[in-house]
Amino acid sequence: MQYDIVEISHSNKHFHNKSIETFEVFGRLDVNFQNSIWSYNEIIFDKPYTKVYSGEKVDLEDYIASSRKTIFFAISEGEVIGQIVIRSNWNRFCFIDDVSIRRIARHKGVASALLNKAQAWAIKNNFEGFMLETQDINLAACKLYMSNGFELGSVDTMLYSNFDTKDEKALIWYKRFIV
Repeated sequence: MQYDIVEISHSNKHFHNKSIETFEVFGRLDVNFQNSIWSYNEIIFDKPYTKVYSGEKVDLEDYIASSRKTIFFAISEGEVIGQIVIRSNWNRFCFIDDVSIRRIARHKGVASALLNKAQAWAIKNNFEGFMLETQDINLAACKLYMSNGFELGSVDTMLYSNFDTKDEKALIWYKRFIV
């Protein structure tokens, strides 16, 4: 699959959130923290189900004008196939708000390419690494982040407690840049 990765601009801002589609929830990352070491087990579900996260509505003009946040799109044949939304966080990490890949482009390196592009931008802008949050039931995302050098930093069991997703755990991942 051929594609280009481009930064948000006035001419392409309409691509924002166009790559958000359902994904299959096929398992959970079971996490244990003992003696200051994280360990993981993948629990595969007997009955997978689909889920979708609605993309946040953000001030796109602010993303275009700011030097502390941006969005990158993966474009193939004039269509958006993926996006990554990143911004400055108070702790000198570049926070990844969203990575979304259309089904037709999944498992083809698009997400890793977007992460690499975002990392180059973050290093250029003097961030010390990445930080992001995903759910323990988004096993595909967890595997993506682990395969791209992210490490688990914490688990939040209360983040979703006021929603239908109250049984999900928030996993906070980090990747330090070596500069």
